[in-house]
Amino acid sequence: MRLIQFLTQRGLRIGLERNGDKVLDLGEHGIQETSLRALLEGGPERLEEVKRLTAQISGVNLLDKKDLKIVAPISDPSKLLCVGMNYRDHCEEQNAPIPKEPVFFSKCVNAITGPTSDIQLPEVSKEVDWEVELAFVIAKTGKNVPLDSAMDYVAGYVVANDVSARDWQFKPESLGQWLLGKSMDGFCPLGPALVTKDEIQDPHNLGLRLRINGVTKQSSNTNQLVFDIPAIISYVSRLMTLSPGDVILTGTPPGVGCFRSPKEFIKSGDVMETEIDGIGTIVNRFV
Repeated sequence: MRLIQFLTQRGLRIGLERNGDKVLDLGEHGIQETSLRALLEGGPERLEEVKRLTAQISGVNLLDKKDLKIVAPISDPSKLLCVGMNYRDHCEEQNAPIPKEPVFFSKCVNAITGPTSDIQLPEVSKEVDWEVELAFVIAKTGKNVPLDSAMDYVAGYVVANDVSARDWQFKPESLGQWLLGKSMDGFCPLGPALVTKDEIQDPHNLGLRLRINGVTKQSSNTNQLVFDIPAIISYVSRLMTLSPGDVILTGTPPGVGCFRSPKEFIKSGDVMETEIDGIGTIVNRFV
């Protein structure tokens, strides 16, 4: 399934994409949950139930996707975690050693924005950068998750961009302000849909790309991940309980602006396209 969230006069709704440009409003077909996080909190069994129910619904009363105000597929996770230095080719780009353990940081939830939303460039930063990332969404509560069952805790995947204010992230006066540099408003566009796990044959062999104004800046494959999804889940769940709807970004490949020569940063009017095979593309303009 390709599940989205969209806003109406009645509030937040869950939609199921059909035929690429059509959407089935699940609220019109007996699905009571009004957010994807609430749906996931019903457990994997509830997600399977929704899949069975929607398979029986014909193409009646479909909405045109272009007419909907689509927001991030997960807009209110209890945790928004990120893994740094997790692509071999990104480590090589920085002449940095490959980590022996996953390196975690977080973004605040205010950073989440929609797959086509404009992103306001903050007045306090002149070095806003891009990072295409595969993100996965947690399906059920997990603590001390074994490696061999970790994929059971994945609900699905989204395209993410870990937008970063480098002059804050690496701010010398404070030895770096990672949380602030990563968590400015709109600095984590997500979308275009939550693609359930069964739709992606191998999340560890997906092409991912980023373009600025149509020019490719990043192009790699998730087969370059240092720590795969089971390793990430097993590691972090030893330290904190994972909850349904939590979003975890898995890292970015080479080609970010701060390591280019000369350095490149985002300007007002720039259009950022973030794309992952099998999941789709999100398009955000900076204003």
